[in-house]
Amino acid sequence: MTGSEELAGRFEEHRGHLKAVAYRMLGSLAEAEDAVQEAWLRLSRSDTDGIGNLGGWLTTVTGRICLNLLRSRAARREEPMGDAFVPDPVLRPLAQVVDPAEEVLQADSVGLALLVVLENLAPDERLTFVLHDMFAVPFDDIAPIVERSPAATRQLASRARRRVRGATPSAEPDLGRQKQVLDAFLAASRAGDFEALVAVLHPDVLLRADSGALVRGAAASKVVQGAKAVAEQALMFAPFTQGAELVLVNGSVGMVNAHEGRVQSVMGVTIVDGRITDMYILADPERLERLEVPRPAV
Repeated sequence: MTGSEELAGRFEEHRGHLKAVAYRMLGSLAEAEDAVQEAWLRLSRSDTDGIGNLGGWLTTVTGRICLNLLRSRAARREEPMGDAFVPDPVLRPLAQVVDPAEEVLQADSVGLALLVVLENLAPDERLTFVLHDMFAVPFDDIAPIVERSPAATRQLASRARRRVRGATPSAEPDLGRQKQVLDAFLAASRAGDFEALVAVLHPDVLLRADSGALVRGAAASKVVQGAKAVAEQALMFAPFTQGAELVLVNGSVGMVNAHEGRVQSVMGVTIVDGRITDMYILADPERLERLEVPRPAV
């Protein structure tokens, strides 16, 4: 085995971890893959003799790449990202779940609710929170990336932590109970039962539907709040949910909606005390085409 082959093998051992870091940083699976590939290119061009901790080195390099992408994204964005934005979901077949405890350990099981909050953090705050709070990178290692002192970096993380805690309520962790709520939602929607829909929704439920920039009309991106308003939306699109299948969306029970073999939307939800408090619907055709979507059971 050549030196380059050995280095490539060592890098592959860290790929899953690096993708998890990049996904939390960017909320985009495609951009996360690009960031990990860039980390490999930088490693392949570096003198590895001086790298004592390869995993730590790759984590900080990936963090720096993601930070630059976030800063570039913020600089070229003429307007703030709309409230309807939904990050890329990670999907798995529901039947794949054997041990819920093992599911929690999956690198990509970070919830959509948290990713939505992270999208609203400043780039430096997001990097500091992700690296320190999610991956236990010391502040001394993060400080050079954000060009701040360790004390100032600690303050960035503290500020981000307060925002995250204030915006992400403690959700239902049991997959079986999540499935019961989603089954009830689907049954009420398909039956056209408005009152049953309202009953499964929290009074202040918030719906984010991200259809991308090109979709217009009733299916355009929108934010809808309140049980009755969200139930009305569910009934409006009920005819298109006959092909819906329950799947795991970022480690929680959600839904893939397909029609004539083509995925129309992916929905993730937050469930608290047996009712849906948040709904995240990705219906952007361009982004759906890039997702690895579990095939419906036959």
